[in-house]
Amino acid sequence: MGKSRRNRARGNRSDPIAKPVKPPSDPELAKLRESKILPVLKDLQSPEAKSRTAAAGAIANIVQDAKCRKLLLREQVVHIVLTETLTDNSIDSRAAGWEILKVLAQEEEADFCVHLYRLDVLTAIEHAAKAILETLTATEPPFSKLLKAQQRLVWDITSSLLTLLGLLALAREEVLEAIVGNQTVLRLLFRLAATDIAPQEMFEEALTCLATLSEDSLQLGQAMTNDPETQCYDVLLKLSTGTGPKAVLSCGVLHNVFSSLQWLDHSPGKDGACDAVLIPSLARALEQVTPSSAATNGSSSNAEITQIALEILASIGTDFQETLAKGNKAPADPAKANEEWNGFDDADADAMDVDQGSGAGPEVDEDDEEEEGEDDEEEGDDESISSDIEADMGRVTGEEGSGAGDLNDLPTLRELIQRAVPQLIRLSNIPVDSEETLAIQSHSLSALNNIAWTISCLEFAGGENAHILAAWYPTAKKIWRKTIAPILDADSADLKLATQVTSLAWAVARTLNGETPSDGNPHRKFISLYQAAKNQPQQPPEPSHEDSSSETPPQDPFQGLGVKCIGVLGSLARDPAPLEVNREVGVFLVTLLSSSGSETAPPADVVEALNQLFDLYGDEEAPCDRDVFWRDGFLKHLEEFAPRMKALAKGIDKRAQGELRTRADEALLNLGRFVQYKKKHAPK
Repeated sequence: MGKSRRNRARGNRSDPIAKPVKPPSDPELAKLRESKILPVLKDLQSPEAKSRTAAAGAIANIVQDAKCRKLLLREQVVHIVLTETLTDNSIDSRAAGWEILKVLAQEEEADFCVHLYRLDVLTAIEHAAKAILETLTATEPPFSKLLKAQQRLVWDITSSLLTLLGLLALAREEVLEAIVGNQTVLRLLFRLAATDIAPQEMFEEALTCLATLSEDSLQLGQAMTNDPETQCYDVLLKLSTGTGPKAVLSCGVLHNVFSSLQWLDHSPGKDGACDAVLIPSLARALEQVTPSSAATNGSSSNAEITQIALEILASIGTDFQETLAKGNKAPADPAKANEEWNGFDDADADAMDVDQGSGAGPEVDEDDEEEEGEDDEEEGDDESISSDIEADMGRVTGEEGSGAGDLNDLPTLRELIQRAVPQLIRLSNIPVDSEETLAIQSHSLSALNNIAWTISCLEFAGGENAHILAAWYPTAKKIWRKTIAPILDADSADLKLATQVTSLAWAVARTLNGETPSDGNPHRKFISLYQAAKNQPQQPPEPSHEDSSSETPPQDPFQGLGVKCIGVLGSLARDPAPLEVNREVGVFLVTLLSSSGSETAPPADVVEALNQLFDLYGDEEAPCDRDVFWRDGFLKHLEEFAPRMKALAKGIDKRAQGELRTRADEALLNLGRFVQYKKKHAPK
């Protein structure tokens, strides 16, 4: 492979402006520096090519060791590699140099990648990418005729470049924009993805890198779809209809391209392209997953590819919110998804309309009731899930002459319900006996959660989006029976799993609106879960390479398990839920507000409990208003709680917890108005 520029043949090269490095004060590190680090760095700058190559390889091997890496960075190894090793005559040295930078970027924090970018590493990457392109497209000699060792070195450098590009892109937005704006880099990526010259591992690395670069990048989307040299877009679209890792990875890139180009259900791209065309391939990939299939297969782990497919479906589920918004499907404000009732306007404080999500779901016909009765017999019958949902879809899309609206205007939702959700339900119940199966279950729940929340944020009152509700309603019930209920029954001590399933349960219960399957008294299980989790320490978010600092970002108090349990309970108790369920949940919420001392609930839990009480008892026409709210004396408890709520709100630091303080102030204001309203509308 060609090189970007030649080295000057001279003796030990030193940087005249470099500051001398002080030895470390730690004796162990000082000894390691003298015995191992300084000698290898000296050889890295040796006039002898063999010594330089051997030293570069040695550093590439020891840089993964934390102590060695720390010392190498102190000795300005990055500067040496960038200015000397990457321009060495020896391709072996250059390959080792890129390996050194790759490992450093992998092991260090994201700010290291920003540091590399400011040292103009992108120019070095561009030179290397140009040399690789020249080597791959050369005719004399053709790449296929090179020695295997020469080909291997080319692919080693390419692999390091791809990993570096991905890490650089994740570090900061400006770095991503610079990479995407580099035509040489894009040409290399498109060629690796669109031709069969690269081995399977390199193809997968190229698509992984493209998936990272293409997220929210209009520029890359336009470049790919308009590339006449490799026709990368057309190649990936064809690959996405196949099977195996290539299909899944191609779907990941195309999903990002569709999103960035706004190729949605109501504004499809070339040949009707939108996320709907990707879901069948992703579902087929999930169909192949069994508990025993999480093993290495060729260059890719089955479990890893499965997780990627699940992550793509989860992203599609989230992005579908934009599809609904663009199609004027009246989605609710996602920021207020956890706060359905927004209190009273000053102009109509005497008029109350809190039941924003009111209205029962579609009537269940006799077939549905029989299906509910047979649910226990179907438990665990994975093969029945897909056929059941298809049968339900047949009823709601008019195939049996029901006259119900169909989903032809929303092909992505149709494909999610018909093809993806059955597989997600199945994998959410996969026996967990390894890290791989645990990850598959977790990603399946995340995908279901994203889809369910997107739909739950729609406005269904007054018949709006009726055909979406009709299509989703039976699916939501199956998610509850075959995913949520079994996990609840298993009574796992896994806090992360409990949080995931509770979030999913909240989204599903919001849509079912008081008609959630009540087998096993699920409200009591969520009350028990709240009590069990109350004293559990919150798990800090897992650090990611995207974080620009090592500091842990503040947690959103409204994403805690307690808030989610309260949200589920409020949705389960909503009219037309049985009065006994409503009473038990109402008493729990009022008791939560009345707790004191060490039992005092967190502020976010209190805010959510108030919001759920407003929603549950805001309609005086609902049976629970007279039979529960008034009969059990809830008003008195709310009145007594008002002063404590005022103190709680004022005790929240606006600067440290701005959203929490804002929502606490809103809840306090609504509490006063709610109490006054209920007094004026007491039953005669």
